[in-house]
Amino acid sequence: MRKPLLLSALFASLALALSGCDDAKTDTAASPAPAKQASQDGGNLIVGITSGDPLAMNPLYASDRTTLTIMQALYAPLYSFNGDKIEWGLAESLTPSDDNLSYLLKLKPNLKWQDGKAITADDVVFTFNKLLDEKQHSFFRSMFVYGDKPIQVSKVDDQTVKFTLPQVSAAFVGTLVQIYPIPQHVFADEKGDMEKSTKNDAPVGSGPFKFKEYRAGQYYALTRFDDYWNGKPKLDAVTYRFAKDSNSANLALQNGEINMKMVDPQDVTRLKSSGKFDFVIYPEGRLAYMTFNQNVDSMKNKTLRQAIAYAINKDELVQAAFSSLDYAQPAASILTPDTLYQTNEVETYKFDVEKAKALLKESGAPANLKLRLAYINSNKTQESMGLYIQQQLKNVGIAVELMPLDANAMSQRSLDMKNTAYELSLGGYIMGMEPDGYKSLYMSNEAYNYAHYKNPAFDALWNQGATETDKTKRAEIYKQIQQTVANDMAWYPIAYTNAVVAVDKRFAGTQEAEPKPVYMFQDLSKIYQQQ
Repeated sequence: MRKPLLLSALFASLALALSGCDDAKTDTAASPAPAKQASQDGGNLIVGITSGDPLAMNPLYASDRTTLTIMQALYAPLYSFNGDKIEWGLAESLTPSDDNLSYLLKLKPNLKWQDGKAITADDVVFTFNKLLDEKQHSFFRSMFVYGDKPIQVSKVDDQTVKFTLPQVSAAFVGTLVQIYPIPQHVFADEKGDMEKSTKNDAPVGSGPFKFKEYRAGQYYALTRFDDYWNGKPKLDAVTYRFAKDSNSANLALQNGEINMKMVDPQDVTRLKSSGKFDFVIYPEGRLAYMTFNQNVDSMKNKTLRQAIAYAINKDELVQAAFSSLDYAQPAASILTPDTLYQTNEVETYKFDVEKAKALLKESGAPANLKLRLAYINSNKTQESMGLYIQQQLKNVGIAVELMPLDANAMSQRSLDMKNTAYELSLGGYIMGMEPDGYKSLYMSNEAYNYAHYKNPAFDALWNQGATETDKTKRAEIYKQIQQTVANDMAWYPIAYTNAVVAVDKRFAGTQEAEPKPVYMFQDLSKIYQQQ
């Protein structure tokens, strides 16, 4: 969510490291599909987007789902993970020193930016210097600081970069995967806040497709980059079309105006009946959750938070929101099952109305307690969650006012460190297999800590987990982290979700492109239009 979608409140990560999806499957619609034809070069893939317009199109700040999705076509990572295996991108190797205090990263030869300039070690060093500059407020910075000391990044030669760590880190390789280099020659003269730079409006990337045109509220258009490191893309262009809501996007999908879209579970049956689509379904490594905003005084009450947890039948909530357990499973931990050291051995708050009422009384909450629950108005599963939670809390005497917000408004309010606009909010994030990536969502002073939960002992656990190299001890640290969240009920985990992508049958190559959380696919250069 990559990291925190995101991050929008819906997806907080991030654009963080994402795990691979070896168990992705393709479901074909019930009616007969046309015979598969040979691939042809050319064509324009139109991707439907309902999560709002992109924010800053710069890898150092990309955190919302829209920006991350488009960025994956515009920029290339140093490397990525497919399961627990590294797949090399711009880099061809990463070699640790004998003492694990330094790493040599070697770039592939003859790499090019989309304006024809060479990609070199200078670009990687520049990217990290900006990322580590506190004035640039990149959320990635905390992941490369150990014991208050940042890593040092230096050039060895044009294709080699040296990373020097202040102390051994078990998390370094897993967090480095999240970094997509930016071009030094484009941003070298930028003196201000790069997130607000006008140079982000016409980005120069390293991915399979390059920037062509952006019209706010309408589309973001890309064209083929012939010198892409992983081979000339098969498509001529990719266009991201923005829709205000899922219903209008689904209509455009059925009419052939959109060729690919991540769809809500509630819409799968109807779309399948048309016989026009294949469905790629895969674990997204995503947690859907509810946040208790402790900027609001009532939410600082641990007993009240626990009462709310007991008042919700999580199994019913997941079934109601996702239509079927084929698309989601009830969650116990804040870490997703694909994450190292994840455990379900934490307090799960089994549905108990009487206990909820008793705790509510014990909390001292007023009899007429009213809470506001915010969520993204274009997200059908969040809407279903909101309605269900509203009814469940009504049963124990808590009134819930639903606050549907558009994606950008939700993101802006969530990132307001002083936000008191609502007590509860629904969201989701995809953080990948390295648990250290999660700390930008949970440590006391991090911008993506939407709960505004502050606990110095909890922060210390995250710092210990990043540097502990003994696997047994590291596992125990992350178990403590998960138990702390559950015991304090600072966040309420709801479900581990699957992604469902509908693809027009005129297009193929989705398995070669590799299904990927948030982005839908790792490498759009492999998708082609059939003859």
